[in-house]
Amino acid sequence: MGKHEVGTPKYIANKIKAKGLQKLRWYCQMCQKQCRDENGFKCHMMSESHQRQLLIFADNADRYIDEFSKEFEEGYLELLSRQFGTKRVHANRVYQDYISERNHLHMNATQWETLTEFVKWLGREGKCVVDETEKGWYVQYIDRDPETIALQEALAKKEKMDKDDEEKMMHFIQKQIEEGRARTQGGSSAPTELVRDKEEPLKLNLSLKAKAADDEHKPPTTSLLLLKGRVVDGALEAGSSRQKRAVGEIGGVGVKKAKTNALDDIMLEEESKKERANRKDYWLAEGIVVKVITKTLGDKYYKKKGFISELLGKYVAMVTMLDTGHKLKLDQAHLETVIPAIGRLVKVVNGAYRGSKAVLKALNQEKFSVTIEICSGLLKGRVVEGVQYEDISKTYSPD
Repeated sequence: MGKHEVGTPKYIANKIKAKGLQKLRWYCQMCQKQCRDENGFKCHMMSESHQRQLLIFADNADRYIDEFSKEFEEGYLELLSRQFGTKRVHANRVYQDYISERNHLHMNATQWETLTEFVKWLGREGKCVVDETEKGWYVQYIDRDPETIALQEALAKKEKMDKDDEEKMMHFIQKQIEEGRARTQGGSSAPTELVRDKEEPLKLNLSLKAKAADDEHKPPTTSLLLLKGRVVDGALEAGSSRQKRAVGEIGGVGVKKAKTNALDDIMLEEESKKERANRKDYWLAEGIVVKVITKTLGDKYYKKKGFISELLGKYVAMVTMLDTGHKLKLDQAHLETVIPAIGRLVKVVNGAYRGSKAVLKALNQEKFSVTIEICSGLLKGRVVEGVQYEDISKTYSPD
C-alpha cells in the first residue's frame, strides 16, 4: 500500500503516531528505523534493505558494537555531568532523561543487555562512583577535567596553608604559656616569717608634699595615653611609633617618650594575634549585602545589589538580587562590599573583629576607611577607627 498524500487525515494521524517514542523492541539500529507494531517490524526484517545492512554488519560486527557502545556511553555520561554534575543520582532517572530524546542510540545495539550491567561497567572503569540500595543503583560522576582537578588542588593547598597557620599560632601560644610558667616557677621563693627586732624603733617616712609636687609635673599614665592614642584599623594594630606619636600629642610638647606597662603590652599582643588569626583571603558571609562588579553577566546585573542567601564554599556564594529576586552563583572576585549610611548596621567580614556586628559611626573618604562601634559579643561598645571599606558590609534586612 502506498503512502498517503500530504494533508490527508490518514497522513496527519500517522505523523502524530510517529512523533512520540515507540517501543524499543521494534527499532532497528542498523537501518535506524522505528516500527510502530510487530507486523511492521516483521515486514522490515524481511525487506531487502535490511538484509543488505545485516550483511554489512556481519562483515565486522565487533567494530559496529564498539562504536554503538562508545556513543551510548558518551551520551549517558555527557547528560549525567551536564544535568547533575557530581551529585549522587538514581541511574534509571538519568537513563529516562537520555531516552527521552527521539534520536538517541538504543541500548539493544550496545554490548550491555541491561542498565545494571552498564552501571557496573562504569564503576569498574572508574568513570563513576556506583552503589546499590533498596531503591536500585545510584551513580555519581567523577569529574576528571584538568581545570577542575587544578582548582580542587588549589583549594586543598589553600586549606592546608590556613590549617598550618592556625597550628603555628597554637604552637606559639603554647610556647608563651610554658615560658610564663617557667618564669613564674623560677622567680618564686619560699615564704619566710616576718620577724622584727623589738629593740629597733619603728620609723615611717611620709613625704606627702614632695609626692604631690612630683605628681603635678608628671605626665599622664601610660595606660591612659595608650587607650586614647590607640587606633584599630581592622587590619593592623597601632605599633610603637603610633603609641609614641599619641603620647606626644596628649602629654604636651615637652613629653617625647613614655614607658608602656605590662597590661598595655599584653593588650597589643592579643590584638595582633587576633588580627593574624582572623585575617583571611576570603570574606563572604551569609546575610550581607553585596554588589556585582563583573560585566560577564551583562548590564542586567552589573553594579546591581543583592544579598548572600547561601554559602557554597569559602569563595563561592548564592546571591539573591534585591530588585529581581534572581539567584546567581558567583565567586567573591565578582563581588564587592556595600557601605551603608551612617547609623546603619554592618557586619565585619575580615580582620581582628571578623564576624562581629557593628554600627557605622563615621566615614573617612580620604583613607577609604570607617569608624564603627561593636554591638555584639564580649567587645560590645568598643569603638574601632580606620576599618577599611572591604572589611565591612551592610547587613541585609527584609524590611
